[in-house]
Amino acid sequence: MEEHGAGHDAALKAGSITLTGAVAMGTGVMIGAGIFALTGQIAGLAGPWFPLSFVAGAIVTAFSAYTYVAMSNAWPSSGGIAMILTRAYGPGTVAAAASLLMALSMVINESLVARTFAAYALRPFDIAGGPLVPIIGVGLIVLAWLVNASGNRSVGMWSIILSALKIGGIAVFGIAALWASGATWRTGIGAGDFAPGGFVASVALSILAFKGFTTITNSGAEIVDPHRNVGRTIMISIAVCAVVYLLVAFAVGSSLPPEQIAAAQDYALAEAAEPMLGQAGLYLTVALAMVATASGLIASVFAVSRMLAMLTDMKMIPHRHFGMRGPIQSHTLVYTVVIAGLLTVLFDLSRIASLGAFFYLVMDMAVHWGVWRNLRGQIAVRAWILLTALALDAVVLAAFTTLKWRSDPMIVVYAATGMVLVFIYERAFLRRHRDMQEA
Repeated sequence: MEEHGAGHDAALKAGSITLTGAVAMGTGVMIGAGIFALTGQIAGLAGPWFPLSFVAGAIVTAFSAYTYVAMSNAWPSSGGIAMILTRAYGPGTVAAAASLLMALSMVINESLVARTFAAYALRPFDIAGGPLVPIIGVGLIVLAWLVNASGNRSVGMWSIILSALKIGGIAVFGIAALWASGATWRTGIGAGDFAPGGFVASVALSILAFKGFTTITNSGAEIVDPHRNVGRTIMISIAVCAVVYLLVAFAVGSSLPPEQIAAAQDYALAEAAEPMLGQAGLYLTVALAMVATASGLIASVFAVSRMLAMLTDMKMIPHRHFGMRGPIQSHTLVYTVVIAGLLTVLFDLSRIASLGAFFYLVMDMAVHWGVWRNLRGQIAVRAWILLTALALDAVVLAAFTTLKWRSDPMIVVYAATGMVLVFIYERAFLRRHRDMQEA
């Protein structure tokens, strides 16, 4: 869920998204995937210190956001990531490939959210895993396509309402869970079993939980007074999500020991709710998770289809109609749900999250490097912040790659192969397109 706030028509008009709407959009994106899909997996890597992983993720994200804010202030645009990369590298292979990596990370996020929805939906029936998870996940993706294809103009208002319900509901869950547990920490923090490698690697997933802030840059030209409000919106969204994540992480840690959190990583919040809040708490948590993930997916499908349509218009990716009618975005909407559906069927939650982290961190590093190397003389930007953001990404990516190479080497191979193929394909496509233009 990476870019959406206003309805289909309003999203194309300058000044159509208020500061409140933009914050709702950004927080809605992050909380939809971050809390429900990633809490258990982060705990599995970071161990008893997993709440602090969210703090570290927020700090790294804040440094990263500086680059996007500076670019959006200089050139407010609906082009978002694609605009930043094109200005940094020119309309060539690097900009096109990195933009496509961002789009793919967004599609990967959709499959992550879809499988999370299924995992929580099945929890009351004591079903974990099995063929029902991808079936329900794909069904939700199809529903998201139907909602977007209908062109509902009220999606923007529903985005604000649902974001408020999600944030409020999750905050209530965290407070109630802490109250019921007496705020007794059960994960052994301070016991001397801190694993630096696992903790740093977990920050890769924490960053993934915050990456929804890029939604705001993708809608820069549509936010009211973008030079003033884009940066404010991003920092407010990150701060709100950091507080909510920390609250819930402490609530989960007060309810369950580390091994139980790791075992129930696909539905950690529901697992934590039952012993403290009973069956009613379990059902309410499941309902909240389903609303949050479903609304997030609906918005994400629109966002990705819009970005792919934008890349098509910029001649950065090819396009085929395959007999479909209507505008290009209606076609990219179909491509989005097909790819997300395939990922939902082929990979489990852990691998989907890992793939998304790899793609996003590489793209993020490309943004920082390009702005530092080619644009720092043109815009008001502090070079040391750009280099710090780049270094933090590199450290987290190295730790995450090392850990995954030990535990699941194939996902590292899949990620590396995918990125190489994206760059090779974009190079060939752009060269062929240039040759055709010259001819």
